[in-house]
Amino acid sequence: MDNEDRAMKETRRRERQSALENTDSDIGLCGWMLVGLSLLLMLVTLPLSIWMCIKIVKEYERAIIFRLGRILRGGAKGPGLFFILPCTDSFINVDMRTITFDIPPQEVLTKDSVTVSVDGVVYYRVQNATLAVANITNADAATRLLAQTTLRNVLGTKNLAEILSDREEIAHSMQSSLDDATDDWGIKVERVEIKDVKLPLQLQRAMAAEAEASREARAKVIAAEGEMNASRALKEASLVIAESPSALQLRYLQTLNTIAAEKNSTIIFPLPLDMMQAFIKH
Repeated sequence: MDNEDRAMKETRRRERQSALENTDSDIGLCGWMLVGLSLLLMLVTLPLSIWMCIKIVKEYERAIIFRLGRILRGGAKGPGLFFILPCTDSFINVDMRTITFDIPPQEVLTKDSVTVSVDGVVYYRVQNATLAVANITNADAATRLLAQTTLRNVLGTKNLAEILSDREEIAHSMQSSLDDATDDWGIKVERVEIKDVKLPLQLQRAMAAEAEASREARAKVIAAEGEMNASRALKEASLVIAESPSALQLRYLQTLNTIAAEKNSTIIFPLPLDMMQAFIKH
């Protein structure tokens, strides 16, 4: 379906361009007379008139020539040299390079009723100079205004979590919408990027408190799991020591050795009950 839509759009664009360019025959008899007089005037005033007739456009520009108010057959001219007739012809230069502009921060009410401020960047270029001149007054201003409204419309269908996590999807959706809308103007939207999403201060504090509480909850769970694992290890160690009473005395000695390694410490030496039983019997 996408390929069929693109083919239909391309066909319609070519038909519109052809209709605009093939208008020389509509200037009428008076028009042709004026063109003849202009040509005669140019020939009479040679070589001075040559400086008025020769025009140059740069590599990244195209010239749309109007003859008696109608677009000249053949469409855009350039780059390089082209000729115009004095008095009857005029031309408009169109820049074909990629143009970049910032979308001003837009206050948007999301789907979950949260107000956020979002801005972005749009990259576009003039794909068809004839349509960009003939079909719209100011293609650049129209594209800028359309980008602002499209940004608000697209973000209005998303909730806050989607805006924060799915920026690429939102940018792609905006690019498709803008490209479809500007196709009749001869404009090609190449790329859209979401720059920044600004949240209200109260919402930032609430999200920070929520994140902190979530981290504390995870820390408590991890600490509880550590205590449980330590308890299981102590239980297993006690079972091992219970099998050999002498192991407990060796553990006492290891504890004393650890304590003695530190200075300025008071050592309490526990005596095993087995040693005391001999004195109790006597």
